[in-house]
Amino acid sequence: MVQPQAFPIHPINQFTKADTAVRRPREITYFSFDEEHRYRQDDSSMRYYYPPKVPADLSQGFDSFRQLDDTGDDHLDGLLQALIHQEGEKRAKLETDFVTWRGMMTKIMIVPFSNLDSWEMNATKFQDTVFIEESHQKKLDSRQEQYSQAPVRGAMSQDLMSYWGYKFETISLLDQHWCYTDRSEIETREEAQVSNYAQYCSIVRTGFGKSKVVIGGEVDAVFDVKPPVLGAPVNWVELKTTAELANEKEVNKYERKLLKFWAQSFLLGVPKIIVGFRDQQGWLQRLEELDTQAIPDKIQKTGRRLWDGQTCINFASAFLEWLKATIDTDGIWRIRKREKSPVLEVFKLEESGTGNLLSDAFVEWRTSILPSILSAQQAQTENSTRRGSGPRTSDGEGKPP
Repeated sequence: MVQPQAFPIHPINQFTKADTAVRRPREITYFSFDEEHRYRQDDSSMRYYYPPKVPADLSQGFDSFRQLDDTGDDHLDGLLQALIHQEGEKRAKLETDFVTWRGMMTKIMIVPFSNLDSWEMNATKFQDTVFIEESHQKKLDSRQEQYSQAPVRGAMSQDLMSYWGYKFETISLLDQHWCYTDRSEIETREEAQVSNYAQYCSIVRTGFGKSKVVIGGEVDAVFDVKPPVLGAPVNWVELKTTAELANEKEVNKYERKLLKFWAQSFLLGVPKIIVGFRDQQGWLQRLEELDTQAIPDKIQKTGRRLWDGQTCINFASAFLEWLKATIDTDGIWRIRKREKSPVLEVFKLEESGTGNLLSDAFVEWRTSILPSILSAQQAQTENSTRRGSGPRTSDGEGKPP
């Protein structure tokens, strides 16, 4: 294996002095997964927020949880399919430096304050764009390691605690705006079966410093209504659950959680986070609304200052700029963060091609179908120009007198 190239994480203060500009995320397209987790080029799985009743038992219905099997490797397929649709509508290639899922950008952003994290990503360069996905094998290995750890006495199972988050979403969401929803449907959400098959995915264009980035990610709900103009700001809502803050240790843990909450919402332009606080038995106790943009300042004012948002932005910008220069050819590359490591490592796994990272449909679209469309479009434009370029007479006809 070629010696990895390293990007330094420490000292963190090298990323504290800049004031990197960030491009506001604008939605350029979207798609849905339906209740069978089939791709649909529409917003049919978009949901609407309506406050749940409190208290509520977040464990209710666990035995009937309809849980998606995510052990397969979907790569970037849904995101790429949506980009094909977007480019087809615009009749233009989307020019960007990076394409990835929100989860990958979140991990990169929070690196300066996530010393214990360990992850791996795969990347490939295709037509001047770097495409990044999670290393599926590393994801499965990490999950297996987590489940193999000895359970804490008296603690709930990992499966049940994960379910609490999905249950909170179910009792907080509606299929339609509340004004079009029967009161009986609103009042009986606690009895509804919990499923994580359906998803609405927003794809935004944003940027960090000189790097242009396209990010796709699931959005939980809209707070009111979505504007009809694509790219206009949307009052999205991100839903999160956490344990009640019973002591100083829990407060510190929560403030560290807020780093990921903030980064996830910041990246997709989600302005509001609603946190459901629960007790140790999984009963929802209260709700708290957070303004995404205000979270970093809130952290700085606590005195603990466990993390800094601007440092995360500066780090992401510097790393992406370095990554553009490092991944300079095609092939499959690995981006790796090791626990307690002072650097991010990048090295090449395969010398050529894009592996399975890019779908065959996307490669064919970019190398064959889209060029044909653009070529025909250019020829049509040139023909129109030639037809209209003859000398004009006083009556406006394009032919000689």
